[in-house]
Amino acid sequence: MADPERRWCFADQLGPHFLDGKDQPVLLIESRAVLRRRRFHRQKAHLVLSALRHRAAELGERARFVQAETYGEALARVRDPLTVCGPTSHAAAEFVQKLDRVTVLPSRGFVTGRDHFEEWAAGRGGKPLLMESFYRSARRATGLLMDGDEPAGGQWNLDKENREPPPAAAELPLPTPYVPDEDDIDAEVRADLDAAERRGEISFVGRDGPRQFPATRAEARRALKHFIEERLPTFGPYEDAMLAGDSSMSHSRLSAALNLGLLDPMECVRAAEKAWREGRVPLRSAEGYVRQVIGWRDYVWHTYWHFGRGYARRNALRARRRLPDWFDRLDADDVRARCLSTVLGDVRDQGWTHHIPRLMVLGNYGLQRGWNPAELSDWFHRCFVDGYEWVMAANVIGMSQYADGGSITTKPYAAGGAYIDRMSDFCHDCVYRPSARTGDDACPYTAGYWWFLARNEKRLAGNWRLAPQLRNLHRITDLDEVVARERTRQRP
Repeated sequence: MADPERRWCFADQLGPHFLDGKDQPVLLIESRAVLRRRRFHRQKAHLVLSALRHRAAELGERARFVQAETYGEALARVRDPLTVCGPTSHAAAEFVQKLDRVTVLPSRGFVTGRDHFEEWAAGRGGKPLLMESFYRSARRATGLLMDGDEPAGGQWNLDKENREPPPAAAELPLPTPYVPDEDDIDAEVRADLDAAERRGEISFVGRDGPRQFPATRAEARRALKHFIEERLPTFGPYEDAMLAGDSSMSHSRLSAALNLGLLDPMECVRAAEKAWREGRVPLRSAEGYVRQVIGWRDYVWHTYWHFGRGYARRNALRARRRLPDWFDRLDADDVRARCLSTVLGDVRDQGWTHHIPRLMVLGNYGLQRGWNPAELSDWFHRCFVDGYEWVMAANVIGMSQYADGGSITTKPYAAGGAYIDRMSDFCHDCVYRPSARTGDDACPYTAGYWWFLARNEKRLAGNWRLAPQLRNLHRITDLDEVVARERTRQRP
């Protein structure tokens, strides 16, 4: 039998499920040009390079590890015929399709295939491609949390049970999240990034710091085990809650490892299902996590390809304001609103926060201010350790900024300070009052919410879920004052 062809693995295809056998030779490429194209978070650049170099070290003689200016320059040094699993961006997919000696295989690293999604989408009959419907089809296809043909527990979605505010104690009784130990490879990566930055070749946002997320398969498996045993039991109830002193809450912090390809998503959801069937976690926690992985993560991946390149340029609300410098620089200390300052500080310090601060603090503020959705999507891509173009298309363009006009959601995710007050402890000790929309203590989110509706009243007139709020809009006697103030607000 002939030896398998060398498998070219991108830096987000680092797990064993991207190979066809334990002896398959591998090509890994570290391109310097990638870090110059965008101003990435320092810790994201470190994590990706560390993971790539750790994989090369693990594979030893099986791997050809090429450090070059570009992928094209690296490939010119390799004479072997290559296979590659479908890449995770439109640009990379178009690049590999044009290469001689490279056979492109179907993508891996997701639970469902594109054929499954397209068949489901075709069956929608022109209706919005809502994640909940896709999630149910994925549950049926995989058998996850199913009892025969019915969902375990009799309900598909336990989200209504998973909206508890944070505990009054301002902390969850949990051990600290799993954090790996750095090693000599990390030291080498840090030295290389420092040197390149001193030479002016690259620049970063965010602060450097000890690596907080897995860079190897072994570390990722330990992180998964820690989550299932220590954090999953309380994940469900507090899935949407936020605390100023705990950016992780009960969340898994596994998204970066999944998006680097260090974990197979199916092993994650099977572990959660097993813990529930053995009575170690409640169903609402297991279902909430399964929904995030095979529901939302798979759905986001498929919509990226289904809608195509033009989706990232959609701007249904005509939002054209540029991101302000203080936001782009992660300048948390110059922000007075405690929620935004805290969350922006978490991004600055670790390149990560869980999905509710992303959606309801960061994304919500950008939506209210009318920031350009493509710019904001790129910001999330650059500043989060788990951020990739495919991740941010539906998450930012579609869900957070409603820039697709409702192709995947039924309403914009805009909310005032009352929501943040209910679901967090951010409003305690804040200089603003969540109930105030005028005056010096007017909450930027509360006032911003009404400015958002006033600015987009005609565009949102047909949205039935916003009909009550739009009816109330002109009953607000101080609306003109709110609009004028928010239009000129420089920073919260």
